[in-house]
Amino acid sequence: MTDTNITIIGAGVVGLAVAAELSKFHKGVMVLEKHKSFGQETSSRNSEVVHSGIYYPEGSLKAKLCVEGRELLYNYCIKHNILFNKCGKLIVATDKKEAEQLPAILKQSQKNGVSDGHFIDKQQAYDMEPNVLAVSALYFPSTGIVDSHGLMKQLETEAVINGAEMAYNNSVVSVTKEDNYYRICVKEDEGDFSFTTNYVINAAGLNSDIISNSTGFINPDYKLHYWKGEYFAIGNGKHKMVSRLVYPVPQLNITGLGVHATIDLNGGLKLGPNTVYLPDKIPEYSVDSSHLKDFMASAGRFLPFLEENDLHPDQSGIRPKLQKPGDPVRDFIIKDEGDNGLPGFINLLGIESPGLTASLAIGKMVSGIISN
Repeated sequence: MTDTNITIIGAGVVGLAVAAELSKFHKGVMVLEKHKSFGQETSSRNSEVVHSGIYYPEGSLKAKLCVEGRELLYNYCIKHNILFNKCGKLIVATDKKEAEQLPAILKQSQKNGVSDGHFIDKQQAYDMEPNVLAVSALYFPSTGIVDSHGLMKQLETEAVINGAEMAYNNSVVSVTKEDNYYRICVKEDEGDFSFTTNYVINAAGLNSDIISNSTGFINPDYKLHYWKGEYFAIGNGKHKMVSRLVYPVPQLNITGLGVHATIDLNGGLKLGPNTVYLPDKIPEYSVDSSHLKDFMASAGRFLPFLEENDLHPDQSGIRPKLQKPGDPVRDFIIKDEGDNGLPGFINLLGIESPGLTASLAIGKMVSGIISN
């Protein structure tokens, strides 16, 4: 007999979604989180966008789980009265060269199962967003924003009602395979302890590669790389000049989608994120004010009303990517490590964007892995 049945490491939005889903069908679910509450890292430091699933490679987990997760997420929000705004998203071309890239973007979205995207011309774009510069655009009505804190609180509540145990201020030191179960060593304020469990779900976000390595199975392809994304808020009353998400046409050879304009549920407007590689993997959340000019140069192409004194540093977040600069884009890793001698140890690695959108779908996928 083990001390518990299923242990989930990490109480970000993905860990909580897994807990809420598994606790419907299984007893003895425990969530370990090193912070004093849920969602203290990547899950609370993002733009809260509900993505459509446009850019991801066809057949990838990112594409599949984003499209599936988007509808699950909207339905979940309606059911539980979680705030969201299906405001829609514009991808705007500011010149003829950018406009020529729009058909390929639309085609990619359709391959991924995104069925609501369509072209709009210059006048239609102006009618929708008169303060945005666009010669043409794509419009995706299904993109939106969500109250990520409200979502995580509801997932935590659901998991607890289902019988799951939340253990905060508990840092996992190691996971060791012993016979047909796992021993998890934990550090907390009162000291170190260990317990046994049948299944381990590694949803530790920024530290998920460290947790995976602690088993003794070390795969160099599982190494995470930290990429900081900074945001600048728009002030001086100009936050009212945009009512939707506005993205530029992605530039070649960049790691993200480019600095874009994101509204929030409180009526604010911000720009971001950029992509700043952190080679030392030190989670540092300051916003470098010297990057303001770069934000202006990027966003000023499609938001011509902006002036430098309209912007001030806002928040930043860190994405746990599986690629360093110059590497090809990597997909999520969601995998039972049975073929590596660790049956019942399920890795969730590289869960960056669209992790928030895909969270409920990831929960269902992990539940399916355990059921099989």
